[in-house]
Amino acid sequence: MEIPLLKDILIIFALAIAVLLLCHRLRVPSIVGFLLTGLLAGPHGLGFVTDVHNVEVLAEIGVILLLFTIGIEFSLEQFMEMKRSVLVGGLLQVAVTFVAVLSLFSLLGRRRRRPCSSAFLSP
Repeated sequence: MEIPLLKDILIIFALAIAVLLLCHRLRVPSIVGFLLTGLLAGPHGLGFVTDVHNVEVLAEIGVILLLFTIGIEFSLEQFMEMKRSVLVGGLLQVAVTFVAVLSLFSLLGRRRRRPCSSAFLSP
């Protein structure tokens, strides 16, 4: 009995090991290796993965577990120490991105047809 999802997972793991070893030799961060693995194994790369939907579901579960693990690593005291820098950094990132996109659209000649607030709230 063949389990296609297990086959896809094994292909992804094997490819990830090979790509991560190459990235380690080239002194490239491992996150780049994981991104390259996703690009290569995905449906728009070499097409090794056949059951894309189930692999996407497992990837989302993996992201949830990763975020949970990161959350366990921080204590409330650490969050309180970082509060100001996180709030200022987050607000700056949103503001700079908003201004950059608005400027880009203005340069390209795109006009706003509706208020920005409704663009975020409408489906």
